[in-house]
Amino acid sequence: MPLNLANYQKKAAESVKAFWGNRDASRKKQAEVGKADAGNRGAVTGGRNMDGFVALMIDLIEANDLKDATVIRGGRIPLTLPGYFRPTKMWDMLVLRKNHLVAAIELKSQVGAFGKNFNNRTEEAIGTAQDLWTAFREGSFGDAARPFVGWLMLVEDAPASRRPIRDRSEHFPVRPEFQGASYLERYNVLCKKLVQEQLYTTTAVLASPQTAVKTGKFSDVSDMTSLKAFVTSFAGHIASEAAR
Repeated sequence: MPLNLANYQKKAAESVKAFWGNRDASRKKQAEVGKADAGNRGAVTGGRNMDGFVALMIDLIEANDLKDATVIRGGRIPLTLPGYFRPTKMWDMLVLRKNHLVAAIELKSQVGAFGKNFNNRTEEAIGTAQDLWTAFREGSFGDAARPFVGWLMLVEDAPASRRPIRDRSEHFPVRPEFQGASYLERYNVLCKKLVQEQLYTTTAVLASPQTAVKTGKFSDVSDMTSLKAFVTSFAGHIASEAAR
């Protein structure tokens, strides 16, 4: 039976519109009540801006016949999983079935402040995955098959994210793939390596300009880290789980 990708292109465009729209709404709301945060922080403290992508993942689950799954997306049911190096970790979306973990997904974004936040996002992504897989190895999730673990990143498409960056490394040279790479390309390299090192099942990095609040426009950085690759991998995992 072929995979059903649930018309993901259209739904992703709607998710992008919602992302930028939610940011604008959060910023305006906080400004109106006199609690505007510095920089872009006000746009991310007022709500879950990536919820459109959560809805897309739910559509993929339903389209590929995993009818008895429990999808946890926030609200009253905690989004936490046990860790190994720390007690628990909050995820952006969990899929459970018959008391075992089917999928855990992180949905992140980066708007402006690229130099300040790229390393933070990198360290967070690596640490989160290492913690989960060590806990999995030690039996924290019971006797079950490996879950799908995904990491999807939406990055503002702007001159600052596409500009080549020079790094200083006083004692040893920076690896060739990072030399002169823009922040978008660095996220692309990161996503590829996260999969190559088996830290995540699939990763994706999407570029979208702020004007996409009206159009839903986004682009992939590479085929390997494209949204199509991500949703195809996720749908395949869901269909395999449904067939058990």
